[in-house]
Amino acid sequence: MVTLAEIEKQAFLLPDDQRAILVAHLLDSLPSVLHDDDAGIAEAARRDAELDSVPSSCMTLDEFKAAFGR
Repeated sequence: MVTLAEIEKQAFLLPDDQRAILVAHLLDSLPSVLHDDDAGIAEAARRDAELDSVPSSCMTLDEFKAAFGR
């Protein structure tokens, strides 16, 4: 039986585009139970409520751009 370490070692030898395809296939093979039932709506609502209750935690677009050196 091939071990995970052996598969990983071989996968890292693949070119970037082939590794990306492999990753996409592996992710697609996982059960949907690993996804949010509401497509992340509950998390977005929680974050929105947090921003409303603690406005100082907000970041302006200019601050966001500056954080990434743009």
